[in-house]
Amino acid sequence: MADAPTPQATSPRRRFFWPGGLSARLLILTILFVAAAGALALPPVLAAFEEQWLLDRVRAAELATLATEVAPDRVVTTKLSAQLLEGAGVQWVAIQTEGMRRLVLRGPSLARAPYLVDLRDQAPASWLSAPFNTLLGGDGRMVRVVAEPRFVEADFIEVVAPDAELKRELGQYVGRLLLIVAFVSLAAGGLVFLSLNYFLVRPMQRITRSMERFAADPEDMSARVEPSGRRDEVGRAEVELDRMQGELRVALASRARLAALGQAVAKINHDLRNMLTSAQIASERLAALKDPKVRQALPRLERALDRAVTLASNVLAYGKTEEAAPISSVILLAPVVESAGEEARLSPDQVTLTSLVPAADQVLADPDQLHRIMVNLFRNAREAIELQTAREVPGQVQVALTTADNTSLIRVSDNGPGISERAQERLFQPFSGSSRPDGAGLGLAIARELAQLHGGDLTLAATGPEGSVFELRLPGAPGKLKKVRKLRAR
Repeated sequence: MADAPTPQATSPRRRFFWPGGLSARLLILTILFVAAAGALALPPVLAAFEEQWLLDRVRAAELATLATEVAPDRVVTTKLSAQLLEGAGVQWVAIQTEGMRRLVLRGPSLARAPYLVDLRDQAPASWLSAPFNTLLGGDGRMVRVVAEPRFVEADFIEVVAPDAELKRELGQYVGRLLLIVAFVSLAAGGLVFLSLNYFLVRPMQRITRSMERFAADPEDMSARVEPSGRRDEVGRAEVELDRMQGELRVALASRARLAALGQAVAKINHDLRNMLTSAQIASERLAALKDPKVRQALPRLERALDRAVTLASNVLAYGKTEEAAPISSVILLAPVVESAGEEARLSPDQVTLTSLVPAADQVLADPDQLHRIMVNLFRNAREAIELQTAREVPGQVQVALTTADNTSLIRVSDNGPGISERAQERLFQPFSGSSRPDGAGLGLAIARELAQLHGGDLTLAATGPEGSVFELRLPGAPGKLKKVRKLRAR
């Protein structure tokens, strides 16, 4: 059995050479476009040259016929006829008057029939193709030209002339035209190249170098592109690139801070969990006491310790911008509001919590994550109110719940100073949204992330000197506890 033929290695396909630089491409394209424009103008220019050359021969022959008008019986000698024909550059001259054609000057007999060019009425296609027919035609041809007379009264004048001289002069004229087109193409290409290179290519090269240097080292401030102040597209591109580089530097700085925060949290996480474990042991010992006040406060302490341990265990995951998926269930909202208010240190002595949520109203959410959302909202409101040193009315945080379209809407409002326009632009961005000088700007970012994990959202509904209103949207509207029990009984 013969061996199967091995497939031949495919050689790389040859590609048309095309320079990579924008400047070189621009120069080549400009020269090609100008040369193409010259090539398009070449046929009509050559046609006009040939037409004028033939018309000059006709006028010279027409003037030569005037010598026959003064000759006896309008007949000239053979010698004089040859001289007139040679001076006009033709071999035969005929004139038609009142429908009668008359041979005025006659030369030697023609070896073959001449081709006709009627200058009285030429179609555009034949007029444009005539010079190329002359150049590409054979040698020794004769041309028969018919034109309107100018110096004599006749229907038309007709001459026969050899086209060898016409072909020679037409070829020389083509050569001169090609040289002119080449010179104009190079000159125009060079001027256009220099102009566009100065106004477009060089600024784009500066922008490209800035982008490359910024990509290599974003922290290199010398890589920043300096806007030139131009009002065209290049100027706008410089401004947008400078703005984008600034925003990327800010984002990279925030990322570096997050990385540093993650490293710091990783170092203290172990010690923090040990401390919380010691606190849990102490709470278990307190549970053995029979003091009624201790027993009343102990469940709250245990819940706080459990949440702290859970947060300490998941803090590294948060440092990686990851939150655990919520485990949603139907829960009563009023206890969550009360517990979050206590943890946020809302009290009648300072900032009061007013809950308009009925005791039986329920929502669909993860209990721990909803608690964190409410604590962040309450704490931010309390801290904003406490920053007002000259308040005349007590601080107040109010919570209300409404349902619509299978959605639970929790409104948290306060009578604080409101949020400035500058702070509103980055309100939910980490390390950027805090309105306090010592704030980290993480509370609202965490709260919104948790809300979006539920399939809902946290938004700023209103703000001003009278206070701010945040709206927490959660999917699902379980209704009141009694209604749920009735549905389950059915």
